Amino acid sequence: MNEVIAFKILHDYVVAVRFQDGFESQVDIRPLIGKGFTKELLDFKKFNELKIESGGGLAWSNGFDICPNYLRQLAEQRKNVA
Repeated sequence: MNEVIAFKILHDYVVAVRFQDGFESQVDIRPLIGKGFTKELLDFKKFNELKIESGGGLAWSNGFDICPNYLRQLAEQRKNVA
């Protein structure tokens, strides 16, 4: 299972994530936010309310979350591009 065990907000909506198996990468969250109820996350104060949810994904206080499997896919794509 792809559970996030640690994260750090870096810059411009990019989040460094570490998974339970030790894999680390960066994920650009910007393409996933900005419309509908995610629009408020463009405000860095709201974006910084990020936390790890009980299922191992990332979640914000407004209810938006990203499942850990999708995060892993995004993280692996980023790692392969860099």
